[in-house]
Amino acid sequence: MNLGEKDKSFIWHPFTPMAEWCSDTSEPLVIERGNGVYIYDTLGRRYIDGNASIWTNVHGHCHPTINEAIIQQLSKIAHCSFLGTTNEPAILLAEKLIGLFPSDSLQRAFFSDDGSTAIECAMKMAIQYFQIKGEVKRQRFVTFDNAYHGDTLGASSLGGVERFFARFSDLGLPVIRLNSVEELNKLDCNEIAAVVLEPMVQGAAGIRLWPEGMLSQIRNWCDSNQALLILDEVMTGFGRTGKMFACEHEGVVPDIMALAKGLTGGYVPLAATLTTADIFDAFLDGQENTFYYGHSYSGNPIGCAAALASLKIFEIESTLSELPEKINHLNKVLEKLKTENQQVMDVRQCGLISGIELLGNGQIIGPEVCNVARDYGLLTRAVGNTVVFMPPLVIKNDQISDSIIALQKAIEKVLG
Repeated sequence: MNLGEKDKSFIWHPFTPMAEWCSDTSEPLVIERGNGVYIYDTLGRRYIDGNASIWTNVHGHCHPTINEAIIQQLSKIAHCSFLGTTNEPAILLAEKLIGLFPSDSLQRAFFSDDGSTAIECAMKMAIQYFQIKGEVKRQRFVTFDNAYHGDTLGASSLGGVERFFARFSDLGLPVIRLNSVEELNKLDCNEIAAVVLEPMVQGAAGIRLWPEGMLSQIRNWCDSNQALLILDEVMTGFGRTGKMFACEHEGVVPDIMALAKGLTGGYVPLAATLTTADIFDAFLDGQENTFYYGHSYSGNPIGCAAALASLKIFEIESTLSELPEKINHLNKVLEKLKTENQQVMDVRQCGLISGIELLGNGQIIGPEVCNVARDYGLLTRAVGNTVVFMPPLVIKNDQISDSIIALQKAIEKVLG
């Protein structure tokens, strides 16, 4: 058997219709290496990584600074328990992350493995915080339609994408799901532990943009009603929207923030849940208030070393200051695509996050368009009929143009 056949024989892929994947006509794309915005398969074919390896890669593949940081850490120790010990990369990373926010805001970092676990941590942190304060009725979370906050049972309770979570809707935590900010005013605020939100844009909903000012409104509502604000910056964090964090666009700082995906530059798994001194201090009064949550690989030194290197690259390569030109260029080529192709129903963009919604005439054709786009050198994925284009931040304008041209060719081939 070749590698593709072995894959079909032994592996169960995430978010993948496996009957189709394992069919006789299926030829799995086997990736061998990457460099910059490009990834290469085992046949030597080159693709622009148009979804940043599921929205994780920031500075491009095989970046020497991150590679070297990982190699240096491997020569010391790959992993040690974070229960009862600590390590230098984790300490320095926590300090660096906290330093990205105003001094009177987020003050503590809790490390875990991925976006789902970062959100699980945030939810448990919020519930226990109010239990310690004696506000035991505050056990409910507020989220919004079409939200996506991860796949573990607690995180999936917050989710509003029906095809992902409908089977498990009766098993999770008590959640109030809203359509608009105005609906907040109808709630019994004494039962609310936290409002959970993807700031600026919902990713898995099909790149759905929030109205300007919405985040500030929610922050004000939480302050007025003594509820916590949890921001899920797993996808939006680390430059995707044009600023380091999406919440900066409205000058909002949450009580708890979940980070993952781009935290290590997209190299190895690592997540962090950041919170305030007020929340942290509540857990200090007695052993019974200890936060009994964590993972075997929490604070992994390799992950933390990679994250430190990624943050260093932001500084030495002036990553954020180069984004406005790229964002403007993406806007121009997307508008051109929409104008010139009647099959493009809408384009939505927030920074270098974009979604191209196709007119499917009642059929789901997004995945097929993405499959055909591979023939033109673009690798990305669709959410329903919305093709997501969210490349590494290091992408250049000509590579953005090449990507959208490839997508246009794929649309024309599939839809005519």
